[in-house]
Amino acid sequence: MQYPLQLSFKLLTFGQRIVATDSGGNVLMFIKQKMFKLKEKVEIYNDEKQSQLIFRIEADKVLDFSANYSFTDASGNPWGSVRRKGMRSLWAAHYQVMQDGEIDMEIHEESPMKKVLESILGEIPILGLLAVYLLNPTYIVSRPDGTPLLKLIKKPAVFEGKYVIEKINDMPEDDELRSLMALLMLVLLERRRG
Repeated sequence: MQYPLQLSFKLLTFGQRIVATDSGGNVLMFIKQKMFKLKEKVEIYNDEKQSQLIFRIEADKVLDFSANYSFTDASGNPWGSVRRKGMRSLWAAHYQVMQDGEIDMEIHEESPMKKVLESILGEIPILGLLAVYLLNPTYIVSRPDGTPLLKLIKKPAVFEGKYVIEKINDMPEDDELRSLMALLMLVLLERRRG
């Protein structure tokens, strides 16, 4: 993949649709979140025409703060999962990327103070809109030993969501795909921030 990758979506639509493009503007993935499902269900296609399903992400629980989101390929083969760390995510977003039941990578917010400021300022009418626009979170994907791999940066935008994924260190292709699926789920869960 040619980094940086771009993720973009409209905020005011029925059902979330994200387009992922590489640095050359080529569409890598089209992500579609199913509407009106008790359990989260996300489908990832190879293009915007949805001509070929490549991955699915499904929650294991109904509307749970600490749900586990499993990744499978089009044939149903498991590719790992991501889960939000419940109480720890109240202070700053924190997710664990799992492979075969073991923690393979972690995703954490680079600056927890942004979340606190956004929460406080977000309650003030006009200042809240400005804070949401200016206080954009950044997330780091790292190994459990702290080695950074990828960085997800929220960009300022009014009626759409824009994110950039930068590669920090090399990793195997399956870990790269697993971390991208985890970041997609994070974007869907945290999209109303910033």
